[in-house]
Amino acid sequence: MNLTQLDALIDEIIVDAYGEDEQLCAFCQALEDALPLPTDGFVIGEPVSVIAFDYDGNERRGLTVRCRREDGSEHVVSAAEVGFPANINLSGYLAAYRKWMGLDPYPTEVGAPIRRKRPKAKTSDLDLTSPIELVVISVKEKAARCRLLGCERVVTVRAPRFWKLVPGEITKILPHKQWSYSGHPYLSGDIMSTRSDVSVLGLVPLKLEPRGIWDPKEEYWGEEGDPLDDWEKRIIAWGPRHSFEMEQVLPMDDPDDPFDDPIVRSNELKDANDYTEASRILMELCESDLRCLDAHAHLGNLIFDRIPVDAMRHYEIGLRIGELSLGSLGDGLLPWGWIDNRPLLRCMGGFGLCLWRLNRFEEAESVFDRMLWLNPTDNQGARFNIAEVQARRAWKAE
Repeated sequence: MNLTQLDALIDEIIVDAYGEDEQLCAFCQALEDALPLPTDGFVIGEPVSVIAFDYDGNERRGLTVRCRREDGSEHVVSAAEVGFPANINLSGYLAAYRKWMGLDPYPTEVGAPIRRKRPKAKTSDLDLTSPIELVVISVKEKAARCRLLGCERVVTVRAPRFWKLVPGEITKILPHKQWSYSGHPYLSGDIMSTRSDVSVLGLVPLKLEPRGIWDPKEEYWGEEGDPLDDWEKRIIAWGPRHSFEMEQVLPMDDPDDPFDDPIVRSNELKDANDYTEASRILMELCESDLRCLDAHAHLGNLIFDRIPVDAMRHYEIGLRIGELSLGSLGDGLLPWGWIDNRPLLRCMGGFGLCLWRLNRFEEAESVFDRMLWLNPTDNQGARFNIAEVQARRAWKAE
């Protein structure tokens, strides 16, 4: 929620409450009604189960929360110190409470840190009598890390051909056995199916920041008299459009070291033929936040030459997660020149190349045409690809 929406929510909560005491009671009731308890949350980045909100009449203290840690111990903390995943209803209500208190509604030090610990799945979370749907969040050397669909709780899955799983996809597992080792939950079984449906992952769409107006009259379209392609004519005829930059998520980036870029480190390892370590870095990025589009793009790049069918799955997941934000784009652009747009454009480009390589010409043409619409300066060469695809020429490695 933006600040205007938070103000509207605050007004709605305290509309019939007079004085701080009644307003604190109103906030406590609103938080209790926002989501059934207990629910998963974070305190100073540590996963907890939030048991109850409370207000004991002490206006100075305000609202409190009773939390249970993974070891079973219970603690009472200030409600302002608790964080929730941004995609659940409680997150907005708690931000409204913080703003009413005169605090930063979205403090970076509260709740889940950049590399947060996820709560672990419990025995009662898994029903071994029927297939279980899990969200793949990373693939390790010996197992896959997954979370339960609809919540943040994680479990490590061991299954034949687990290495074929792709972060961001949903896998259906026929369970065999559940156990715990060193405090970590494990599940063994057979992979029945995988599917892509980012709409049910509970992800917060990446933000789009306005970056001014793009005018085709100010662009170079070749020498005067040169014939224009159909896509160029269409873009020029449309006229000026709004330009945007998409939020980029890079969970392992070190803000104190601008030269420490995990994507760069992964690429260097790939160039050194250390594909295992390069993949590990990218998988850690996905596990921290599935919205790291560049991780999906570079996971696709790692296997593009060898297994294009699987590379396409990585690219498509990144593309579909990015598309969650495009409903507010309208006819706007995502120019390559705004560097945070590049992860989505890389996913789109890789997806189109895989479709072309697999002779899915019509789908590839649609992807390349869309790339040209979003980024008419075409830094990726989509205009050359679309000409080859339209001519139905087979893909060739350059």
